[in-house]
Amino acid sequence: MQKTLAEIAQLIDGKVHGDDNVVIMGISGIKEAREGEITFVANPKYFSLIEETKASAVIVPEDVSLSKKNLILTKNPSLAFSKLAAIVVGDLSHYVKGIHPTAIIADDAVIGKNVCIGPYAVIQSKAEVEDDSIIYSGCFVGYETKIGTKCLIYPNTTIRERITIGNNVIIHSGTVIGSDGFGFADVDGMHEKIPQIGTVVIEDNVEIGSNVTVDRARFDKTFIGKGTKIDNLVQIAHNVVIGQNCIVCAQAGISGSVDIKDRVILAGQAGIAGHLTIGEGAIVAAQAGVTKSVAPKTIVSGYPAKPHDKAKKVNASLQRLPEYIKMIHDLRRRIEILEKDNNK
Repeated sequence: MQKTLAEIAQLIDGKVHGDDNVVIMGISGIKEAREGEITFVANPKYFSLIEETKASAVIVPEDVSLSKKNLILTKNPSLAFSKLAAIVVGDLSHYVKGIHPTAIIADDAVIGKNVCIGPYAVIQSKAEVEDDSIIYSGCFVGYETKIGTKCLIYPNTTIRERITIGNNVIIHSGTVIGSDGFGFADVDGMHEKIPQIGTVVIEDNVEIGSNVTVDRARFDKTFIGKGTKIDNLVQIAHNVVIGQNCIVCAQAGISGSVDIKDRVILAGQAGIAGHLTIGEGAIVAAQAGVTKSVAPKTIVSGYPAKPHDKAKKVNASLQRLPEYIKMIHDLRRRIEILEKDNNK
């Protein structure tokens, strides 16, 4: 790359503060950047690094205090930098082209235009893969499953029977969609399997990370709404409903029949007990154990999860527990002395 700051600002819809003729040769992180490179900062916590970085220019929010550094002011520095990186580096993925001769595709499967299917992928009977979707090697698409347009299914993904996946969905390697829900009945001390005959529905623009498990419903459907993003190693149990534009971070576990409303954030290792409702816009903090439903637009943390302000006070008290124990022992000793004096 060799572009002036003015040219870069035009590419990312930004405004230059400083010398717009400075030539930029590359991109890098703010701590690693060298002269001739451009970097970015979005979080106010790191604004101090603007003056420390060796980069020749920094992409920053529009409301940042102006600096001696050359800046490009943008609405969303992180997004702008990502856009620039895509232009500079290009797409690193090497997509399969066409349909590989080793792919196993049922005669009655429906394959759209410009679909790419990699080596040893399996597309079962009556499955549908719509236009411009890419199925990498080693994937399994089950009976009567439907995959929409412009989907990207990475290697060794399993999408079982009768699953519906919308458009522009990305699913990363090792994920299993539509495995049986964890349903058993106790019969004379034995765990008898309850058939899981429902399905999974994933709407448009969802992205699912690696090694995620989304269980099929017992009767109806497990559901993931439009625009939701799911990190690696997440468990989504049978009959869970996740609304639109939610974020589910790594190692979260969602028990059966939980109803998660729109724009909820579940932080890493959060655990949700079954049959609860997480209200719209709520945030469940990392490692929180949710045992009761969460009201809309609230933040909960701790175990059992409680309003975050209260959880912080409880945690602060726990940190002082040794001090409290010492205080109690001291008070007990004083009381014993007073009782002896009164008995004389």
